[in-house]
Amino acid sequence: MDIHSQVSIDIREIADSFRRKLQTLRFSSQESCCIYRVPQPIRCLNPSDYTPHLISIGPLHHGKAKLKAMEEQKIRYLEHFRQRTQVSLEEFLELIKNKEAELRACYGEIIELESEDFVKIIFIDAVFLIEYLLRDFNPCFRTNDDLIFSKPWTEDHTYYDMWLVENQLPIFILNDLFNLAKTATYDDCYRGLDLITISRNFRSCIRTFVPIDVNLLESRFSEAAHFLDLLRLGIQPSQPRTKTKFRVQSIPTAIELHQAGVKFKSSSSKTLLDISFNEGILEIPLLDVYDQTQRFYRNILAFENMHSHTRYFNDYVKIMSYLLITAKDAELLIQNGIVGPGNSERLSTVFHNLNKDSSLTPSFYYSALVEALQNYRRYPYHKWKAILKQNYFNSPWASISVIAAVILLVLTFIQATCSIIAL
Repeated sequence: MDIHSQVSIDIREIADSFRRKLQTLRFSSQESCCIYRVPQPIRCLNPSDYTPHLISIGPLHHGKAKLKAMEEQKIRYLEHFRQRTQVSLEEFLELIKNKEAELRACYGEIIELESEDFVKIIFIDAVFLIEYLLRDFNPCFRTNDDLIFSKPWTEDHTYYDMWLVENQLPIFILNDLFNLAKTATYDDCYRGLDLITISRNFRSCIRTFVPIDVNLLESRFSEAAHFLDLLRLGIQPSQPRTKTKFRVQSIPTAIELHQAGVKFKSSSSKTLLDISFNEGILEIPLLDVYDQTQRFYRNILAFENMHSHTRYFNDYVKIMSYLLITAKDAELLIQNGIVGPGNSERLSTVFHNLNKDSSLTPSFYYSALVEALQNYRRYPYHKWKAILKQNYFNSPWASISVIAAVILLVLTFIQATCSIIAL
């Protein structure tokens, strides 16, 4: 065999290899992809914030040693779920098998699992989520062998893990499984229930971290790809503002605005992102900061940046990080009822850390707001008025002292004038 023949054979093998890859290549629309692994350059900065601490949902973290303890609880939940329905395991598994291609297309990477393993993971985890929602919605569904709702620490951390960007399952498969289970049940245990209804308490709990209109979450439920996507949709501004090109300039801090005469007020809006400025008053929706806030916000940011063309939450984090540079800035918002009582240093630290995961783009959502604040600061009258009020009329006694000093000055002037006239 000469060298030319050898080259020809190698090329054919390479070509055949490419053909095999092309045959198995997954083609999916951009809209179907909704579950992502956080890019390593971002993940490596805060790996714990993107990694489940207690339970894995879906294939991305399945099989990790520290999460295996909860696998037994998933099987318990499966058994109790199965006991309420006359639908067979085979029917449930067949439903998932028929949806396998659609489910795999939801992931931003190829899932290297055999069909049997993939179907099994999706089935167990989907049933677990449904059962969790049932027990969260109505304690009557809870059992004595429940190791989640019987232990507050476990319940809390299970809940936190369910909002991670890498720990999501498509809502459509939960809906399909629950609807199938309802077709033949014992004692009408699911009468009047659907996925939206049983997830009501689950959705309401996010108000702990994010001011949000629960009714809005319900209206957006059918649009959401999964629960984290539902949250992204729910916090979008009530009145989307037209984005304008943002001229890079410094966004003033809360203290700088205060010194320029800007007043702060807690907004009545139920939507976190509805920050407004009108007639010298900056209104910001009430928020609280907890131990899990940073982790919660970081996953919203990561998902929005990977999935959405709109970057509302990114821009919210950016403007809040500029407003809250120091603990004094945070204390000012606490004093004005915008932030719940707490550690002002922690508040500024949270947004300072989140700022590293966000970016300031030319189409910054709050560009018009920042421009209005800058214009207000540039008007000298506002600053002089603020200095006078903050330094000389900041208390009743200070006001009395200033008035007394003015009266004394006037009387002194009159006396001096009279003395000059008498001469």
